[in-house]
Amino acid sequence: MHSRLSNCEPNNPASSTCQSGRLLRRAALLTLLALIATLTTLPLSASTADPSPIPSIFDPYSTPAHDIYHLSLFVLSICAAIFLVVFSLIVYAAIKYRRRPSDDDCEPPQIYGSNQVELAWTVIPILIVVVLFLASARVIHAVEDAQFPANAIQVTATGHQFWWEFEYPKYGFVTANELHVPVSPNGTSLPTHIMLLSADTDHSFWVPQLAGKTDLIPNRKNEMWVEPHEVGTYVGQCAQYCGTQHAKMLLTVVVQSQEDFDRWVQEQKAPALLSPQVDAGRKVFETNACLSCHTIAGTPANGRFGPDLTHLMSRTTIASGAAPNNEEKLRLWVKDPDAIKPGCLMPAMQLEDRDLDSLVAYLMSLH
Repeated sequence: MHSRLSNCEPNNPASSTCQSGRLLRRAALLTLLALIATLTTLPLSASTADPSPIPSIFDPYSTPAHDIYHLSLFVLSICAAIFLVVFSLIVYAAIKYRRRPSDDDCEPPQIYGSNQVELAWTVIPILIVVVLFLASARVIHAVEDAQFPANAIQVTATGHQFWWEFEYPKYGFVTANELHVPVSPNGTSLPTHIMLLSADTDHSFWVPQLAGKTDLIPNRKNEMWVEPHEVGTYVGQCAQYCGTQHAKMLLTVVVQSQEDFDRWVQEQKAPALLSPQVDAGRKVFETNACLSCHTIAGTPANGRFGPDLTHLMSRTTIASGAAPNNEEKLRLWVKDPDAIKPGCLMPAMQLEDRDLDSLVAYLMSLH
């Protein structure tokens, strides 16, 4: 012990080793302080700014998303604490027991077994797992077994390759790709209960800022709900590989005030406006395969294989979010769908330019 202490005397050649050890300890301490500072600056509540264009579970705007967010912070905090303890012990051991020039290369004393240590590393992990299990079970119960008020909005979402169908049974209309729901201001509860179905293969409904991920499985009914607290547009994604265009099976949820939502519902319930100026395009639509796949309320078109087009131009995108909904992209989509979404199941119509112009003009009139 005396010889080990004497190595740190100023006139001893080994003192540089001690100084190096002090520097390493200081560096380790600064690293730990930085990690603790990072941990303590984690947001404790959700942001109240506008919805981010990049969806994130750490920017929730809905009741179930808030529950998942707080559970995530709790789990990350426990994991960070475990990391800090283990990292600190590793740094301490690496510095204190490093090889020194004065070492005699003898084997250190061997300690075989410690009841206290073995008990600690058995009991503490069990307690951590139990705490994490109980916290997760509480959130799962709150989300999965939620009771809905009588005024809850009911929506049936059906996944297709590669687009979304949204039916509002209470209001009697069907739309596609853009889900509209009312906001739940502070102090009120107006959730949207979503029944999830699949028309073909496995899909997954995930809008990170509004709720957790839930799969759509053929011949099975799954459920989820959202209760957004901020007006805005939230984006998501089919999160289960469902075929060639899985990556472009996007989700858009438009959260509106109650007044705007009621107005949108009335507009969606109305049949398509038939304008004499686009009769030529309507005839092209009704005399080609469009009639077999798509529905336009108020016309003979009653297909269910493709999206409902009754109010096509009320949507901001086409092809399930793959392209903006404007005349140029709509024309390209009808002429050659693979140019926008390779591998999609919509056939190229091979129309002459005159018929294509008439058909696009007709579709542009469907507000």
